[in-house]
Amino acid sequence: MDDFVIRVEKLFKAYDTPAGPFPVLKDVNLSIRVNEFVAIMGPSGSGKSTFMNILGCLDRPSEGHYYLAGSDVARLGKDATATLRNRTLGFVFQGFNLLPRMSLADNVALPLIYSGVDHAERRVRAQEMLDKVGLGRYAESLPSRISGGQQQRVAIARALVNRPRLILADEPTGNLDSHTSEEIMSVFDGLNAEGITIVLVTHESDIAAHAKRQIRFLDGRIVHDAPTVPGFMPAESPSC
Repeated sequence: MDDFVIRVEKLFKAYDTPAGPFPVLKDVNLSIRVNEFVAIMGPSGSGKSTFMNILGCLDRPSEGHYYLAGSDVARLGKDATATLRNRTLGFVFQGFNLLPRMSLADNVALPLIYSGVDHAERRVRAQEMLDKVGLGRYAESLPSRISGGQQQRVAIARALVNRPRLILADEPTGNLDSHTSEEIMSVFDGLNAEGITIVLVTHESDIAAHAKRQIRFLDGRIVHDAPTVPGFMPAESPSC
């Protein structure tokens, strides 16, 4: 098995505009090993969100290669890409994206429908994941009846229900207070300890400090990539 769940080689991304191509990512090279916990940081417009969209197979690079779990994503068709994404990735977003009229269990089970899992198994696995994040007793509740922090736990349970190797989390604590944010990060810490690779985008240095490695983007390039050092915050220096 490839020891790298993510490998990016000479990746460029540009968007077409009336004034011509607008470069967003420039010669990005990056590898993330199985069971790493990586924080991606950078100011608005640095390219980190575009990069996360590419990692999540929601967008494709203009040039270069992206290998996910050993597969060159650019060589895959639409269905094969969807299958790879569904079995490899779990997504957690800043907005919890729960369906308000569905129970927590049904929200968690949604990804299993697209995987062809039968109803009975969906219920069992949804309950298992809700138990895992400490919300098993609320399985039949509606999202409006629980707190924001609990809703994010449900979103994490949904991300886990397909038993992914990799979790991509985009500002998962952005809508939460500091105490609740630490509770959510303790969940991510536990998942990483169990062997799940986590790549997390955040603007907050205290959240990034939970990761074992910090990567910083600026002007479409990686300008910092190093193990997390307690109390150290990489500077926003211009790229070379």
